[in-house]
Amino acid sequence: MSAFTRLALAAALAVSGFAVQTQASAVPTAAAAVASPYVAAADGTPLYVKDWGPKNGPVVVFNHGWPLSADSWESQMQFLAEHGYRVIAHDRRGHGRSGQPWAGNTMDQYADDLDAVLRAKDVKRATLVGFSTGGGEVARYIGRHGTARVAKVVLVAAVTPIMGASATHPEGVPEAVFDSLRKASLDNRAQLYKDIAGGPFFGFNRPGAKVSAGQADSFYVQGMQAGAKATYESVEAFFHSDFREDLKKVNVPTLVIHGADDQIVPIETTGRATAKLVKGARLIEYAGGPHGITDTHKNRLNQDLLDFVSK
Repeated sequence: MSAFTRLALAAALAVSGFAVQTQASAVPTAAAAVASPYVAAADGTPLYVKDWGPKNGPVVVFNHGWPLSADSWESQMQFLAEHGYRVIAHDRRGHGRSGQPWAGNTMDQYADDLDAVLRAKDVKRATLVGFSTGGGEVARYIGRHGTARVAKVVLVAAVTPIMGASATHPEGVPEAVFDSLRKASLDNRAQLYKDIAGGPFFGFNRPGAKVSAGQADSFYVQGMQAGAKATYESVEAFFHSDFREDLKKVNVPTLVIHGADDQIVPIETTGRATAKLVKGARLIEYAGGPHGITDTHKNRLNQDLLDFVSK
């Protein structure tokens, strides 16, 4: 073997050894830390959490409606994250990818679960945004835990101050609607979700409405991912909970956004009433807007949210 050949072989072996070492070092070891998308509630229920955007950005926390998941906020989350905000949203217990415990499907527990998420993520000075049932969750969170971690509040098509009719709130949605929702949930909840999504939720039942099969399908898929018992009991939580005392404790800047043609959560007894109860709250009404304005009016909603959180 010539001297040149020996030198070439040695170089080749050296390069080969370097490549092997480099590849080996790139392989994750069992000890490598993997970030979990889950946070544990006080009772151990795993709560699935999305945490997007720059980790040092101002925080906006989203709370979804029934029977949906954090996915229902994807347009708003992507938009704000691209504008420098850290955006967080969790799947409510019994919904989406979170655990489905037998108990705890109440508004008080939802609020305590939100507290667990904020603590686990070490959130301070956040803007809390709640849609529909999630609006009630935000209000109850403040009622139970205060505003030490809260900078601002946005209630979008929220069920506050009370959705359903009662002796002290006779102008609310009739009890017959509650009964029909619960019955339909037991009889055929898959069809119930199709009927809601294909009709009043997005306003597709209105004359001249531009129907989106994709939006309806997304609602259906998210709904069916949730647990049967959780969604059944959640109807009681969002329909009959009284948030009037909770709203009186809101002492941070608050924005109320509601569709004027909301057939699910009528604006007159919810959005407008909420704006009157929260001191200094600003109300924005979307003319002709249905309940699902997070999708049907997403561009306007995204900008309204950005304008509010950036001030």
